[in-house]
Amino acid sequence: MGVIRADASQRLEIEEFKRMILSCSALHKRKDEEEFKGGRYNNKEKEEGDDVMEKVVCVTSGVSYLGIAIVKQLLLRGYYVRLILDNQEDVDKLREMQVSGEMSGSHNNLIEAVLAKLNDPQSLLQAFHGCLGVFHTSAFIDPAGASGYSKHMVDVELNVSKNVMEACADTPTVKHCVFTSSLLASIWQQQHNSSTGPPYIIDHNSWSDESICEDKKLWYALGKLRAEKVAWDIARERGLKLATICPGLITGPDFSNRNPTSTIAYLKGAKEMFTEGLLATVDVEKLAKAHVTVYEAMGKEASNCRYFCYDQIIRSAEDAQMLAREAEVDLNRIITPHQDSCSSNHPRRFNLSNFRLMSTTARCYHSRE
Repeated sequence: MGVIRADASQRLEIEEFKRMILSCSALHKRKDEEEFKGGRYNNKEKEEGDDVMEKVVCVTSGVSYLGIAIVKQLLLRGYYVRLILDNQEDVDKLREMQVSGEMSGSHNNLIEAVLAKLNDPQSLLQAFHGCLGVFHTSAFIDPAGASGYSKHMVDVELNVSKNVMEACADTPTVKHCVFTSSLLASIWQQQHNSSTGPPYIIDHNSWSDESICEDKKLWYALGKLRAEKVAWDIARERGLKLATICPGLITGPDFSNRNPTSTIAYLKGAKEMFTEGLLATVDVEKLAKAHVTVYEAMGKEASNCRYFCYDQIIRSAEDAQMLAREAEVDLNRIITPHQDSCSSNHPRRFNLSNFRLMSTTARCYHSRE
């Protein structure tokens, strides 16, 4: 099924992607596809070839809101980036971005777009060939539109996760995978009686309860939960080094228009998350840096770890009002009328772990699977 987007939204993302690439002054057009996949790089002198292979990575949904930000960070750090796109039109548009002699910079970085369907394992094998690492950042849009993310999308997310992880395990060059999950895969827990003790801590060892997600029709949370769990199952079975990042609601410039489906879907259940002090957000640029930080640490202590990633918890009515304006949603979708804080007239049953992935430094708080 791949990535499904409205044409207008897709064009906007492509144009933004072009501007981002040009601003990096780090685009170098690949001369020959086969040369990249097995020829030129594999036939270099050993030490040069090894250096190149260490820097070749693949990003799924590379023109999504988060995907663009991750690609930008990878390019700035000197990676060779391969993007997975879902139709020939996207690839043709990206190939229009050719470097002219007027551009400044070293032009040593390389970016490549490949057509691949995320529901086609063979297609993914071909896309991953030659890459050392994969960033699975799939961004799905419900064709039905208004719901943001329907029950049907749960199975789509799960099946794509299986395909991506199996393809990673079957591709000899792929050693690491960074998997974008969601904080929602952890926070939907059974009720705990806070009057008899401290609030229950939700941390990296926590998993949302599937029955709660189903009862409340929290399909986005359920999709992320099942997709991440199957990723861990396959990674353990196949010996693949995996790290998953569980971000809060992704925010940033114009996120309500550029990331509408995930925003709408994430905010389902927002009132309860706010009341419990579990409505967290993260800036897209910080999240992208966190992905690269984790990837670069995977050869050391970061493999086989889950990470929470957020930079703010919405705790006050003022914070909620600001989020509602930025997300372009009704405030009543986030808080109940006259509620002034997340703990108003409600004993706190949960605490979100203070151990966050700090994307601006090398300190990554995590727990092992």
